Amino acid sequence: MSDWVEVRRGGYHDSVTLMRVSRQLSQRPGVTAAMVAMGTELNREMLGRMGFAVPDGAGPDDLVVAVRADGGALGEAREALAELLRDASRPAAGGGPLGAPAPPRTTRSAAARADATVALLSVPGPHVFPEAMDALDAGLNVMIFSDNVPLAQEIALKEAAARRGLIVMGPDCGTAVIGGAGLGFANAVSPGPVGIVAASGTGAQQLMCLLDAAGAGVSHVLGVGGRDLSPEVSGRSALSALAALDADPRTELIVLVSKPPAPQVLDLIREAARRLDTPVVFALPTAGEADLTRAAEKALTALGRAVPEWPRWTAARRPAPPGERTGGQAGRPAGGRALRGLFAGGTLRDEAETVARDALGWDLEARGHRFTDFGDDAYTRGRAHPMIDPTLRLEALRGEAADPGCGVLLLDVVLGHGAEPDPSAALAPAIADAVQDRPDLAVVVSLCGTPADPQDRDRQAAALCRAGADVFASNARATRHAVSFVEGTSA
Repeated sequence: MSDWVEVRRGGYHDSVTLMRVSRQLSQRPGVTAAMVAMGTELNREMLGRMGFAVPDGAGPDDLVVAVRADGGALGEAREALAELLRDASRPAAGGGPLGAPAPPRTTRSAAARADATVALLSVPGPHVFPEAMDALDAGLNVMIFSDNVPLAQEIALKEAAARRGLIVMGPDCGTAVIGGAGLGFANAVSPGPVGIVAASGTGAQQLMCLLDAAGAGVSHVLGVGGRDLSPEVSGRSALSALAALDADPRTELIVLVSKPPAPQVLDLIREAARRLDTPVVFALPTAGEADLTRAAEKALTALGRAVPEWPRWTAARRPAPPGERTGGQAGRPAGGRALRGLFAGGTLRDEAETVARDALGWDLEARGHRFTDFGDDAYTRGRAHPMIDPTLRLEALRGEAADPGCGVLLLDVVLGHGAEPDPSAALAPAIADAVQDRPDLAVVVSLCGTPADPQDRDRQAAALCRAGADVFASNARATRHAVSFVEGTSA
């Protein structure tokens, strides 16, 4: 094996492009490791952990290329990289006739030319502030996809937006739907009467998909960023979003979804909600609150609509009793019944853990149960989110399946624009291998998506079922089904 490490001064590309390029390189025959990233401190640390020696002097404005492969594959990877980066930099077709005005160089000048109401920003977090202020000064609402924005800057931006009667969605806002147009990781859903205010991306996606399955649909989904309901930010964007949806004639009901908010901020939001003309349902996946599925059901009931049977797909195979595991001693369980949750969505993970604690008790970890969010910053430094790149989670799946203490695997699969084009293509074979080696292993999948999503929810469900997983459109119901295997009550 040989390593190729190169620093290209000033060779900026956006992080999502580089994540995809890294993944495409790493999947080439003969390549064992590949990372193409800007030379930030975190990325340099990640390269070091991968065993690459990064030349001194590489900085955040420099492109670092690192590939490990056998001799022939290394040369082919270098050629492929040139083409991948060239394609990423190529302007879109139909760029205009000769002599057309030059592309705008600032957010404000772009806003002056466009008939727009929203600016979506995805630049390195420490540099987003002036661009966001430019957009606000131009009269645009702002969606900040970037993370790692300093807290003080987030507060300043949201205060500036409030003075202008605008909304800042984010930072770290991954999902929004504005008048039917999905931004970021958004599902293809029908228009309808429910507006969503979301301090949680995958929480919003779960609600969108359940409402779509019930035939209700959504008017708008306004993401506000994961820190908005913290004590410091104090719900500044959530309050603006509630007011905006209350004023929208198409919105008959509002659902607010969030990871666990600060209690004093939740009290503030509840008081503001009571003053609105539009009813508000809260979806907070914490103890004592309605889970996301029950919140969707409350919303449907409030609208006078029927609550459907939420879609589910059952695998043809059933897990054998633990004592029948290949290699197990007759009459003795060779496999355990510990539940291991491997999640791409942080809120879906939190909801699953809460549901499991309610059923199994609060000492989950002491009994071997674990719930991991592979979308957490600890797992995404220098690599794509697991909704784009499943590599780390697939490795964890194989590791858990090989652990005799694990009896039940619970995974989420989140579909929609921006997500992996065909998640079952990699996940289904991994599940099939796991259940073939472990006849006693139960696998349950929470599938968040719609039939209109680019990945086709029903096709994904069929592939996962064939591999041996029970599949649920409701994350809460998937978790309760997984718990039933732990308790030995599954039918």
